Amino acid sequence: MDRTFYIQLAHDSLQGKVLEKALCRKILTCPEIELLPLLDAAFEVRQKYHGRDVAVHVINNIQNGLCPEDCHYCAQARTADSSIEKYPVKGEAEILAEAKRAYESGAFRYCMVSSGRGPSEKRVEQLVSLIKTIKSQYPIQICISAGLLDENGVRKLKEAGLDRLNHNLNTSEQFYPQVCTTHTYQDRLNTLKAAQKAGLPICSGVIAGMGETHEDIVDVGLKLRELNSPSIPVNFLIPIEGTAFSQSYNLNPQYCLRILCLYRFLNPATELRVAAGREGHLRSLEVMALYPANSLFLDGYLNTKGSSTLKTLRMIKDAGFTIKSDKTVEELLRKLEVEQTPYAVDDQKNIMKELNDLRPVLNKN
Repeated sequence: MDRTFYIQLAHDSLQGKVLEKALCRKILTCPEIELLPLLDAAFEVRQKYHGRDVAVHVINNIQNGLCPEDCHYCAQARTADSSIEKYPVKGEAEILAEAKRAYESGAFRYCMVSSGRGPSEKRVEQLVSLIKTIKSQYPIQICISAGLLDENGVRKLKEAGLDRLNHNLNTSEQFYPQVCTTHTYQDRLNTLKAAQKAGLPICSGVIAGMGETHEDIVDVGLKLRELNSPSIPVNFLIPIEGTAFSQSYNLNPQYCLRILCLYRFLNPATELRVAAGREGHLRSLEVMALYPANSLFLDGYLNTKGSSTLKTLRMIKDAGFTIKSDKTVEELLRKLEVEQTPYAVDDQKNIMKELNDLRPVLNKN
């Protein structure tokens, strides 16, 4: 593809133009559109709005399992036969201690997630109290994901100081019945619109790799643009044994990066997060995600582990990015590297070959 194609992509995005669906599909699938110049064009848009900052998020699973919903991707679904530790809502002291830990880890935003269809009035009041207490103690933004909410519940959370409400669309309206049957796409949309009506910024994103089509990926990106979502997490399905979606589809490092680029072009100013599954699906190209995306999670996800904090912060620093925090990445690394060697292969300190490595043929039998 001629260089002018990529220049025009970045220009149109920066001018606020909506890409046509045919072009969106082409970005995802056309081999003539080369990945490196595509990433460069996406980075031009990212840099315009976010410079080289990376917003680090830490997620806290404040209630695990005990959920009546049947979301097919989720280890906490009532239909899942996954080996998770189920527990009711954590105590306030534990949640506050985890907020402190998140802040000291350099997190820009602390994300509290509770399982269930939606919070009761009593749960909303608990969340209100938590938000106020955390805000009084730490200069950190707070996001809550608590299921379906109406405008009254959302307004209470906003008045308490909540910065954002997360509720992912996850996929397109046409594919949603294949993902969940206990609530609808419209239910999710209603929660997002209730937040917007109450004046609370939303966080909403997608899960790729559930068997959806390229068209579905495009439709979600366009819908999030229509909603003007200021925060978009792009998740890549982590196949968890015991769930209905125990394998992921159509994902490879280059395709994942194309999705991130497309979502940057469609939503130029948004905080675009490379979220769950980045480590396993992007593999050796993981760092390239920081060129379209300007946010990521530290310390893993709800029920699955991610890269170590040390490895993630090193990746950010080594690529020449900074973190959006009152702490520098260098400062955080100095604390983490006290007991670490600056040289390691696959996170292993011992780099000397053993006899089996030195004489693999001799020791084969």
